[in-house]
Amino acid sequence: MMALNSSLGVMKLELFSSSPDSASVDSITLFVLLLCACVLIGHLLEKSRWMTESVVALIIGLFTGTIILMTTRGKSSHILVFDEELFFIYLLPPIIFNAGFQVKKKQFFRNFLAIILYGVIGSLISFLIVSLGSLQLFKTLDLDLMELADYFALGAVFSATDSVCTLQVLNQEETPLLYSLVFGEGVVNDATSVVLFNAIQKFDLSHITSVNVMQFIGNFFYLFLTSTFLGVAVGLLSAYIIKKLYFGRHSTDREIALMILMAYFSYMLAELLDLSGILTVFFCGIVMSHYTWHNVTESSRITSRHAFATFSFVSEIFIFLYVGMDALDMEKWRFASNSPWTLLGACGILLCLVLLGRAAFVFPLSFIANLFRKSKADKIAFKQQFVIWWAGLMRGAVSIALAYNKFTRKGHTQLQGNAIMITSTITVVLFTNVVGGLLTKPLIRSLLGGNSMSSDSFSSKTLPLLSSRQESESNIDTGNPIDSSQVVHHYWRRFDDRFMRPMFGGRGFVPVVPSSPTEDSSLH
Repeated sequence: MMALNSSLGVMKLELFSSSPDSASVDSITLFVLLLCACVLIGHLLEKSRWMTESVVALIIGLFTGTIILMTTRGKSSHILVFDEELFFIYLLPPIIFNAGFQVKKKQFFRNFLAIILYGVIGSLISFLIVSLGSLQLFKTLDLDLMELADYFALGAVFSATDSVCTLQVLNQEETPLLYSLVFGEGVVNDATSVVLFNAIQKFDLSHITSVNVMQFIGNFFYLFLTSTFLGVAVGLLSAYIIKKLYFGRHSTDREIALMILMAYFSYMLAELLDLSGILTVFFCGIVMSHYTWHNVTESSRITSRHAFATFSFVSEIFIFLYVGMDALDMEKWRFASNSPWTLLGACGILLCLVLLGRAAFVFPLSFIANLFRKSKADKIAFKQQFVIWWAGLMRGAVSIALAYNKFTRKGHTQLQGNAIMITSTITVVLFTNVVGGLLTKPLIRSLLGGNSMSSDSFSSKTLPLLSSRQESESNIDTGNPIDSSQVVHHYWRRFDDRFMRPMFGGRGFVPVVPSSPTEDSSLH
């Protein structure tokens, strides 16, 4: 709840009382109650595999926004209003860090080529199609209210998929291959989209030349590589400190606190250096799961894993609940409703471009990935490609955060072009999550049938990419069918065992301590 409490603490109150303090308490209390309702209802609907927590939060947000709108006679639909930058400072870091921390490295690297093709190359293809497509098609709507940079920012906004929503409708036991590919693509895709977005902000589009294009490409790879290096460095630093000082001999609380603070420090340091904090905290999570996590006590491992997952879960639900209420914000709709057909056309164009952009890379890149798979059983079948295309259409937290960052100021906008972009983004997010969330599971059953488990190339004994248990690294398969990475993995394991783990710790290189003395004494 740390991320939630921090974000609530800096939010601006909106209504319900003439007294600021009273209004703040009333608003926060009601919002926390709504979060509890999202968790409870999402739990009750879990077995249906139809409704996800994200869709539940959107619907509850819409319902609550409607009631507030009626209560305030159309003045507002919000309980709380906050600066869009708080998305990046408080809500996105725990989501992305947990994605990196929970990545099953065995499956991630077994499908490394396909995941990188989808997550990096695919994101670039989708980015270009959405950007250039909207630039051309919006002219037919007489929507000439945005600058060139806005169109490219729009491409970055809609090239970010929502892996969390997708995984809520995919079953890791029934479809392990689809699960690993979609999740792996999602976390890499989110980082790529944010790096693209940041690179665009620094790119001068007033004079596009070959030199400027090369500078943009260079800036993109600079942000990508330096952000990755920073995340790895902070992760290794946390592992080294905990291994040498061994905080668990006194208190596991210090271990967990240091892990959380070091992860957040990596993100804020990247933002301070004008790098991609999302990419940094993602790779920091991967490194911490490989080294740091094994250096703490057993009780700290259990607690930290669930703590990170809880921060991510609450942040995700928080965002969708707010978006559900913001969908009824009269201020944005008032500026956009001066031309309702333009708004409807913009939503339709963006949705079609998202569909086209994803199809343009899923099927061709799947063909390329299959060229490196040795046996026919390992190849990604066309029906599986279709499910990957459909399951990755959902847009969520990252898209919303980027759109708010670009097209609003402190949650508000008074420009028609920006208002249309925000309302269009919200509409696309609502549509893709509700329709995609409801139809993904039936689509999998229809295309793959009851034998979806056997249709995947992994056996039932293979651990999923995302799991409540950390993988047994000694069982990592070196017979990687993709990208001839068996040799690469072999030499990496030798380097890791000889140099990295003796210095930074890791599985098998630190003594197993069930719990700290503090915890033992508390039992008496």
